[in-house]
Amino acid sequence: MGLVRGRDAGAAPGVTCESGGQCLKVETTGRVDCTVVRYAIGSDHAGRYLKDLLGEHLVALGHEVVDLGTNSDEPVDYPDFGAAVGRAVMAGDADFGLCVCGTGIGIAIAANKIRGVRAAVVHDVSSARLAREHNDANIICFGGRLISSVVATDALDAFLATSFGGGRHIPRLAKIAQLEESW
Repeated sequence: MGLVRGRDAGAAPGVTCESGGQCLKVETTGRVDCTVVRYAIGSDHAGRYLKDLLGEHLVALGHEVVDLGTNSDEPVDYPDFGAAVGRAVMAGDADFGLCVCGTGIGIAIAANKIRGVRAAVVHDVSSARLAREHNDANIICFGGRLISSVVATDALDAFLATSFGGGRHIPRLAKIAQLEESW
């Protein structure tokens, strides 16, 4: 079942989500389901501040957020949290994920080890939009030491408002899926 995701009525013009959440339009039927979208979020100690801020932003938009940690300034290992977010998304416990470490790179690498995850490190609105539109990213990753909270919030909003473009990108994603199966 194909879903088009866009914030509020973005995916379904003329439809207002009473929940304040993200509208989901089922492509095969045209039915609009204005449910709250679930996000799993996780970070290491270097990304905790930005993870918390972006999690609060998601809640303020009406989304459900499951915080998988860390919730401490004590040093922890980012692979544990990237994998936890990836597993939550692939198990269906969350629709999307958000990860933050110092650079965003390590936690994205860890999340991408979970079959089916397409975690993208983004640096601005354009990279966030293209991660969804071209790559159908299901986890957005940030570098807490590299990006301001304002730019990160704007990038997250762009990610939320963008749908997968399909078309020429579908065969490319199929090739990525084949790589997961062949190695």
